[in-house]
Amino acid sequence: MAEGTSYDNIRKKLAEKMAGEITLSEKPGEALKKWRLNFEIAQTELSGYLGVSPSVISDYESGRRKSPGTLIVSKIIEALLNIETERGGQKIHAYEGMLYTESSSKAVYGTYEYTYPMQLARLANLIEADIIYKGMEKPLYGFTVIDSKRAILEMSSHEFQRLYGWSTERAMIFTKVSTGKSPMVAIRVTNLKPGAVVIHGLNGTEVDPMVKKMAEIDRIPVLASTMNLDDIITTLKKYSQYHTIE
Repeated sequence: MAEGTSYDNIRKKLAEKMAGEITLSEKPGEALKKWRLNFEIAQTELSGYLGVSPSVISDYESGRRKSPGTLIVSKIIEALLNIETERGGQKIHAYEGMLYTESSSKAVYGTYEYTYPMQLARLANLIEADIIYKGMEKPLYGFTVIDSKRAILEMSSHEFQRLYGWSTERAMIFTKVSTGKSPMVAIRVTNLKPGAVVIHGLNGTEVDPMVKKMAEIDRIPVLASTMNLDDIITTLKKYSQYHTIE
């Protein structure tokens, strides 16, 4: 933890980030859902904590109910952070690097955020990928392209977690891999888990069998693609006009 930074300060700064993103979003329900998924909290658990019906949370997230006001957003954020704190707060700690560190690693080609989520099948189709392990499919709210060798050699586990941008529900595209094992090992020892992993430069038959075994433990979908990297980035950026580069 950075000098002078306490858990309460991290939590407060993260709450401000969440509130700003949700209230300023064109689809606040989608932003709410993204953060709930980031903390791996079920709709039923959140609704129970708030003392409302699960359908209320579902209606907000789907847009069936009028967009929540700032007071309701504040209560939902507080509930999400309280639930995570009761679990030990590891995911809140994991955001410290993104909240307090401005420098970017040369291991990261780019981090892109989507306003509207992409499904795994759509991702696989767009990048012409083989599905190594389907895992527990989640909506993907962005993607990060990483130089695997530089990330493993140069980044600490704390810095590695900055690769997630502001949503763990993203595709982590690892380039310059030989077998695919190193990225999966790095992911195994971090508190945050991505929505999907893409092994770039190998086809499905070239990926080490251990990759699938490690993916099965955390139920992380894994794809393999040999599509040109620039074409992948261009194709995925075109998926949504609402993307930002951090």
